[in-house]
Amino acid sequence: MTTTQTSVVHDLGTLAHRLSHPARTPCVCEPPQVLADRPDGTVVRSGAIVAKAHAADTDREALTARIALAAAPQLAGILLPPLTAPEPAAPTARPVTLWPLGAPVDPTDPGAAPWAEAADLLARLHRTEPPFPLPPMRGPAKAARAVARMRAALRGDAITPPRDPAVEPGDATAPPRDPAVLSVLAGWRALPAWARGEAPAPRADALCHGDLHLGQLVRHPAPDGPWLLIDMDDAGVGDPAWDLGRPAAWYAAGLLAPEDWSTFLDAYRAAGGPAVPADGDPWPALDVPARALTVQTAAVALAKCAAEQRDPDDHEQLMIESCARIATLPPELATGPAS
Repeated sequence: MTTTQTSVVHDLGTLAHRLSHPARTPCVCEPPQVLADRPDGTVVRSGAIVAKAHAADTDREALTARIALAAAPQLAGILLPPLTAPEPAAPTARPVTLWPLGAPVDPTDPGAAPWAEAADLLARLHRTEPPFPLPPMRGPAKAARAVARMRAALRGDAITPPRDPAVEPGDATAPPRDPAVLSVLAGWRALPAWARGEAPAPRADALCHGDLHLGQLVRHPAPDGPWLLIDMDDAGVGDPAWDLGRPAAWYAAGLLAPEDWSTFLDAYRAAGGPAVPADGDPWPALDVPARALTVQTAAVALAKCAAEQRDPDDHEQLMIESCARIATLPPELATGPAS
């Protein structure tokens, strides 16, 4: 951990600790606990308070709108509301928000994963009219950042652009290439511009979470309260199908059991979710988001592998192989329903 990151963690811990109990109360708190420490988000818990330092390049005006969304009465019972600090809290150059502690999904008990509850929350979110103007959902932009992160982690031959047709295979001037990286880049290029964050989405009429996965759910009050969605960094208006894209990608890659996918999809439809038709084939709506999130997941995996100097694990390899399949789709499928 860098000195700067250590300072951020310390300051967040101090802030969360100060707010976790009244002044002059004898302190019996355990030391602050680091829940996450990445450039795009450092999260520290003290007692029942969670403090988060967002990315340094965060659009603060957009973040303010997203935090206000989490506090909006219309979203009660869907989104975890933020806490209001008794005084302005800005211990770092990064914007800071404060949240009540929730109980996360147990990663050691896959059978207890709340797929139906997650789907119901998404459907309710997607059906809610935006209570005030909001920025676009950041899902496509986050996918683009993942590909950029992979490129940065693998600078050199592994990310050489696609072969120049003038250079024949086997030519001594052709640079070596990593097939896994090329598969991810080919899958990325096969996406329509909107899914790469390069153009407006063809549909942008729904409230979206923007980064749905099981780590974005907590029970509040902990440990047995209802499930709520957390992490508003990517929320906004957009195509609600994006929020179903990661489970769809996992299902397509063989990482999500068919029964869990059915549970998720059926619960979403039962709750009136607008991202897919009420019956029939959901894939025309889900295809592009699922492919984009496959590429995003594979790109993040390759970046981590490079940083940790290791080979992809079995789950990561499945997502990389899915990118190779995406890259071989016929042109009429690879372009998606809109470009």
